[in-house]
Amino acid sequence: MTDAVAALSILSHLTGEARDGVLAGFYARWQDEPLVLDKWFAVQARATRPDSVETVRALLSHPKFSLKNPNRVRALIGSFAHGNPTGFNRADGAGYELLAAVALDIDRFNPHMAARLLGAFESWRTLGRRRQALAKTALQQLASTPLSTDSYEIVSKTLGND
Repeated sequence: MTDAVAALSILSHLTGEARDGVLAGFYARWQDEPLVLDKWFAVQARATRPDSVETVRALLSHPKFSLKNPNRVRALIGSFAHGNPTGFNRADGAGYELLAAVALDIDRFNPHMAARLLGAFESWRTLGRRRQALAKTALQQLASTPLSTDSYEIVSKTLGND
């Protein structure tokens, strides 16, 4: 399994039919094994591709994905936000918007999970000026919405005195 996931991880960074075929084959073989399926989601979320945000967004609608499944959320959203700095910090801010929207949804029923995901924003001040502005905007929008105590603490602490 270690070798199979490693190979899948390498191929997930590519484009084209070969990648799609390998991902589909892995899914077909392991779709009924929750822990292995979590790896399938995580591999795609960590793939440093220009369309990683769109891939993660599409996987949110996958029949085997549920925001109410913490392991699946960690595999997809956690892997994207914490394990794919290229995708999460995309120059157009789409990664920040995606995380903010998903965390806000999750915050309604699992505040601890939402707060943990929002921790990905903690390094926003180390980014270039444009990315800082986009991340800050996402954080400010979150701060202006009703949040759980857990998420509000992370957002306000991350924003600091700005």
